[in-house]
Amino acid sequence: MTEHLPPAPDAIPAVIGATPEQPPGKYDSEVERLFGAGGPLGPAVGDFRPRRSQTEMAKAIASAIASQTTLIAEAGTGTGKTFAYLVPALMWGGKTIVSTGTKNLQDQLFLRDIPTVRAALQAPVSVALLKGRSNYLCHYHLERTLQNGRMTSRDDVGYLREISRFLKMTKTGDKAELARVPENALIWNLVTSTRDNCMGTECQYYQDCFVMKARKEAQQADVVVVNHHLFFADVALKDSGITELLPSANTIIFDEAHQLPDTATLFFGDTFSTSQVLELCRDVLAEGLSNARDGADWGKVVTVVEKAARDLRLTFPQDIVRLSLPQIAPSSDFFPALETLKDELDGMMEVLEKQAERAETLEQCRQRGVDLVGRLAAWKFDPKAKVAKGEEAVFWVEAYASSLQLHKTPLSIAPIFNGQREGVPRSWIFTSATLAVKNDFSHFSEQMGLGNEPSMSWPSPFNYEEQGILYVPTGLPDPNSFGYTDAVLDLALPVIEAAGGKTFLLCTTLRAVKRAAERLRDEFEKRNLPFPLFVQGDKGRTELLDQFRKAGNGVLIGSQSFWEGVDVRGDALSLVIIDKLPFAPPDDPVLAARIEVMEKQGKNGFMSHTLPEAIINLKQGAGRLIRDEKDRGVLMLCDPRVISKPYGKRIWQSLPSFKRTREQEVVIEFFKNKNSDQ
Repeated sequence: MTEHLPPAPDAIPAVIGATPEQPPGKYDSEVERLFGAGGPLGPAVGDFRPRRSQTEMAKAIASAIASQTTLIAEAGTGTGKTFAYLVPALMWGGKTIVSTGTKNLQDQLFLRDIPTVRAALQAPVSVALLKGRSNYLCHYHLERTLQNGRMTSRDDVGYLREISRFLKMTKTGDKAELARVPENALIWNLVTSTRDNCMGTECQYYQDCFVMKARKEAQQADVVVVNHHLFFADVALKDSGITELLPSANTIIFDEAHQLPDTATLFFGDTFSTSQVLELCRDVLAEGLSNARDGADWGKVVTVVEKAARDLRLTFPQDIVRLSLPQIAPSSDFFPALETLKDELDGMMEVLEKQAERAETLEQCRQRGVDLVGRLAAWKFDPKAKVAKGEEAVFWVEAYASSLQLHKTPLSIAPIFNGQREGVPRSWIFTSATLAVKNDFSHFSEQMGLGNEPSMSWPSPFNYEEQGILYVPTGLPDPNSFGYTDAVLDLALPVIEAAGGKTFLLCTTLRAVKRAAERLRDEFEKRNLPFPLFVQGDKGRTELLDQFRKAGNGVLIGSQSFWEGVDVRGDALSLVIIDKLPFAPPDDPVLAARIEVMEKQGKNGFMSHTLPEAIINLKQGAGRLIRDEKDRGVLMLCDPRVISKPYGKRIWQSLPSFKRTREQEVVIEFFKNKNSDQ
């Protein structure tokens, strides 16, 4: 038996905080012409097909741009939201900043989507791409690295040769253009600048600087494409060139806006890391020996600081640890080790104060040291208080394999972001496929401090009831029980086999990814199943996805980074398995503090925050399955709480309106029919 979900949302947009009966917009007829049959953005443009939801969304965004107001716009998968916001932005947006979730999406907008729309509209707009400074080759640091020869591997020597050649040919210095050197190669750290070690106007290469060129182009362009990390890094640090852009911007569009609360939290907080201390020590030693060898015993100066930084890390076990301050025992070695690091850092600063005038690079090291000492001093706290009084911030510690980070995170980003939005009237557009929980935008709005700003939702044009099945298997144990991942795999294997591979297995933890990879590798060999296995961490995400698409019958196992921003159309992906509901980890100190504050206000922290957050993440994962009108497949959601818990209904109703079943036979039959149709 196949049960049905509640009907799909109506095609009429759900409007929250605005009056639905709005008069026709000033630009409605022009939008209709552009997207309509025979229009420049009609069927003739590539594989792009005009859709009613897309046209209505473009009208709503045009209206918000014209009236310089805010709009929160959720558009289901397949709506064509990128063109729906680009058309009004390019036609009527004035100076526009478009911010998206990742650098890959930035490149896609800049290289593909905007040129397509601009050509179709014949719009004479100039466009610039702006990334963070670590994406641009630095003349000064490349020259320094070539002279010093501080290579850590044989690969680096070859990569450095490629980068030197690249410098002579590139106009932008953007490392994304140099495919021969992997984006995550360690050599890039030595040939790009940071906010701390940039020489600024003192640099001999300032006139040729790629970072400055990119910022200048952005100043002059009509449309500037950035990413969320860059946008909020600038708001917090004033170091990406956006501060100069904002005053003149008429329109700001955030695509993949569901990521904003996490990104803004990251940048509106403050972090002190032992790795920053070790990097500073490395540079102090090099610059001291080069420019003031007789000024101090530089080896001794930095060694005591390095030891103090490493000792601080060693006050926690080797595992990755996240603890709020009240969770650290008052008798812990952490507190005296922290004082020792402060003292040793002060000692190094005394030497730098005396020697800094001997070289510009030593002065730069001194300034970096002042910044680090200041951050450490600002980390004042009452170890017993979960939330710092007067600051509305959470103090917590995060230990990695070889570094320790001290975080100070705001409880709410809303007041800070609202401060950013005040001032010059302009249009703010927030769009994503996942902003609402069953047409309720309050979770996102409250996080961002958007209050009662208008919120609209347009459904996906896909026929989910015909294109897919939502399968929640029976017989699964409690998701927190030992051996849960193996129980999921027991039920998943027959379905993977029926699907002929073509599977994403999305896990909520890296531990589950590892266990699933071990078990499936073993099972595929035992059963002689010819499905190539692609596992997160074995290679970069882009490479894994390319290989998965080419294989045509692969099984890809991944965690959070594969839940969103991944587009596999066609027959290569027919089955998406989700191991558990993606609730935030219970050891998250910031989440725990936020929930505690909510509950003091009389709210239910789980229903108001934890559940909506999980539903939005789940919608992202579920959105990997159907990417096109011709796609067909099964979403296998392996969490019995969807059925057994009272909140399960809220989850069902937020997912696409697939047919639904709890019977494996129905799913096997679906794949038999699907395979016979091909």
